[in-house]
Amino acid sequence: MKKVLVLEDEASIRGFIVINLRRAGYDVIEAESGEQAMELLKENPDARVALLDIMLPGIDGFEVCRRIRATNSRIGIIMLTARSQEMDKVTGLMTGADDYVTKPFSPAELTARVDALVRRSGGEDPLPQATGELSQPPFLLNTRNRTLEKNGQRIKLTQVEYSIMRVFMENPGKALSREEILDMVWGRDYFGELKIVDVNIRRLRLKIEDNVQNPAYITTVWGYGYKWGL
Repeated sequence: MKKVLVLEDEASIRGFIVINLRRAGYDVIEAESGEQAMELLKENPDARVALLDIMLPGIDGFEVCRRIRATNSRIGIIMLTARSQEMDKVTGLMTGADDYVTKPFSPAELTARVDALVRRSGGEDPLPQATGELSQPPFLLNTRNRTLEKNGQRIKLTQVEYSIMRVFMENPGKALSREEILDMVWGRDYFGELKIVDVNIRRLRLKIEDNVQNPAYITTVWGYGYKWGL
């Protein structure tokens, strides 16, 4: 059964999320503090997605996200934020989250976001199946084990970052709009903001560029999108 961790300190909200995810066929593990969430994830290494509330007693959702990402790049992470402040969303994504949902949200919206990440964490990519390698020195992308190397050194990527990297390496020199990247990486049925593309690309640049201030590989096409600029 597909397993999801829900970290939310407000019992009523947590109950609402848990009921709806169980109705959608998920096995749900509940945590009310960041510390408890970390323990439960150790006990349940097969969890496919973690839903993390930001505002928590003790360690907050951002810190839980950082700690998960330090050891696990495959699990999908969605941040739950009650605030509409843009900074929170960006901070959550920069600490390694794949997506965010702003409260209040509908059960259908939340389930759709979880479904998309579960598909990806199970290796089901919106991109067509590929087996083999994409080589564009100094990068080597192995599409079978979904890994990236730069100059022979492995770079740890989340599932979303891997998918973005593959889209770029399969389209060298082609300007891709944010909408195209969103469709190819998140899937056509994703309903979210284009900002998620920009923040994930910022995060990817931190991992692959020699100089983030002057990116040589993922270049910006102003007012349009991005290009793999080798």
